[in-house]
Amino acid sequence: MNNLTNKVAVVTGGNSGIGYAAASELIAQGAKVVITGRNRVAVEKAAKELGATGIVSDQGKIEQIDELAAAVKEQFGKVDILFLNAGIATFSPVETATEEHYDSIMNLNVKGVYFTVQKFIPLLNDGGSVIFNASVNAVLGVADSSVYAASKAAVLSFNKVLARELAPRKIRVNAISPGPVTTPLYDKLGLEQEQVDGFGAALSSRILLNRFGKSEEIANVVRFLASDDSSFITGTEITVDGGLTVNAVMY
Repeated sequence: MNNLTNKVAVVTGGNSGIGYAAASELIAQGAKVVITGRNRVAVEKAAKELGATGIVSDQGKIEQIDELAAAVKEQFGKVDILFLNAGIATFSPVETATEEHYDSIMNLNVKGVYFTVQKFIPLLNDGGSVIFNASVNAVLGVADSSVYAASKAAVLSFNKVLARELAPRKIRVNAISPGPVTTPLYDKLGLEQEQVDGFGAALSSRILLNRFGKSEEIANVVRFLASDDSSFITGTEITVDGGLTVNAVMY
């Protein structure tokens, strides 16, 4: 049974990885889905494959967020589900981090997320669902991840505050904190394949389920939080990490 029939969902960064998988799952459940991304070719390709509406939009630019909200309002009127998935992950030790490194992450992962929510609040139907894509990096203290970790910690703070602010309208607000997930993100870190494989092997040994997660597994949680199956859940962070945070102590 499709339990999201005729619901309108917006998935930022929906042209690949977790966003793509989430869009696919929401569509399978009957939702009308809008995906966004910065790369026109990738957005158009993903939209065609998914049967979604694709809108090119850079979350790091406020004027493009305004344009995105206006386009969604014009085409769909109202929104039931907002999955704030778009973001970047780059890494640097604190002692060598540059202003460009800091700004690139904070502009997209914090400012962009914040103002996307703000612009979409008037478009959200009462009883809707807002879902943040956070990360276990917010709490793990992983070396070289200071700015990225801070950006995701900020998202978790937004999650709790917004849950309070939107409760009078029965809009539920929740966050998902994935652990390591096999996505194209790892191809964008500037690492050699051997480095990626070595990193994956070392990290997998700390995950109780001994593997990286799959985008589809995160998408299943998105679908749960988007639907009435989670009707009494708000202001919550759901960690989906195969047990990494439980087993984080190094021996």
